[in-house]
Amino acid sequence: MTETIKTDCLIIGAGPVGLFAVFELGLLDIKAHVVDILDKIGGQCAELYPEKPIYDIPGFPTVTGQGLIDNLMKQIEPFGPVFHVNEMVAEVQNLGTPTAPLFRVKTDADTVFEAKTIVIAAGGGSFQPKKPPIPEIETYERESVYYAVRKIETFRGRSVLIVGGGDSALDWTLNLVPVAKRVTLMHRRDDFRAAPHSVEQMRALVHDGAMDLRIGQATRLEGQNGRLEQVICRDNDGGEFAVACDAMLPFFGLTMKLGPIADWGLSLHENLIPVDTEKFETSVPGIFAIGDINTYPGKLKLILSGFHEGALAAQKVQRYVYPDRRVTFQYTTSSTSLQKKLGVA
Repeated sequence: MTETIKTDCLIIGAGPVGLFAVFELGLLDIKAHVVDILDKIGGQCAELYPEKPIYDIPGFPTVTGQGLIDNLMKQIEPFGPVFHVNEMVAEVQNLGTPTAPLFRVKTDADTVFEAKTIVIAAGGGSFQPKKPPIPEIETYERESVYYAVRKIETFRGRSVLIVGGGDSALDWTLNLVPVAKRVTLMHRRDDFRAAPHSVEQMRALVHDGAMDLRIGQATRLEGQNGRLEQVICRDNDGGEFAVACDAMLPFFGLTMKLGPIADWGLSLHENLIPVDTEKFETSVPGIFAIGDINTYPGKLKLILSGFHEGALAAQKVQRYVYPDRRVTFQYTTSSTSLQKKLGVA
């Protein structure tokens, strides 16, 4: 019989927002287990852009996706969270009451939790890249066609075709130009959705001859044994042209799927979870949603917004876990007890 793991809080999602929730809960003596569908800790930061610079994290002029995760892991180390990776929450049963929540949670790996509270920090749910409609593209995946840049060194000295017109396409164009043998950016029109500054930098590189820009759409891949040799493209007038390359990065966005979350009895709005802005609680008392998976008036899908949401959610979680405790907010700079928890007193 499967042993039930009892915990104060079960966090679903081991991305940056879920990891910071561990920290905020830990300051309040609340123990947490963390479940994530990926096979490693870090969410989209680790899976999609581990080496991509992030510029809007307070206190860090720039930090890579993996660097941010590494720092968060060091920050939460004193609180000893337990991670369950490569597992998806499959079932959630509400065994408690609105004032004394209690949940039985089971994953697809048959791990069973009994949690007083749940914090959903699952980004947009489970995600997968949108693939371009190119015949037999699967035969080139992992060898020549990539939907994310996990290691920049993979593209050193290679001829890279980047397809797309959003931030990911432009960001990786700028980051790979110094590394690749040659970078070609292709978009179906000469109008980009990316940040204007990135577009300006890209056009300057094209003007200087450091990279190529083509307008068109990829229609066919040519190569042998999964090794790409060229991509056949169609311009807006119906003509064909070829781009010689041995690596292709299509950035067509991500398809987000809520998966089993949709069956947990939560109120949903356009595949997002509505919450209040006082405690970021869902329609089910004791279940909270922070980060990209929630929605409320004025919502900004930023990591730093998720950090704020996690801090406020933790205060309400404390009321459920320790209902008789007198709640007093303390600054980490002035509280000796908090400093001891962090190992700095």
